[in-house]
Amino acid sequence: MSDTASAYVIGHIKIKDAAKWDEYRSRVPATLAPWGAELVLRGKLASVLAGDHPYSDTVVIRFPDLRAVNGWYASPAYQALIPLRAEAADLVLLGYEA
Repeated sequence: MSDTASAYVIGHIKIKDAAKWDEYRSRVPATLAPWGAELVLRGKLASVLAGDHPYSDTVVIRFPDLRAVNGWYASPAYQALIPLRAEAADLVLLGYEA
């Protein structure tokens, strides 16, 4: 077992262009593989039980550690997808240690 804590990226998403979003989603997994990341959840909002939440979709990605999260986000492979992501959706990406 590793001494480091797992880390997660959670994305809250409002889709602007479904076709571009589908293209972006199809290209993200290849950027995750070199970082040992695993897609845990891609889901559509079913209900807001408390508070305000303006996002329709959520993604949860598990990484081996926070170093991998930061490496993935800064990687040329992922950075190349950011313009497509910006056209496809408005989102918030959050990094968590567990």
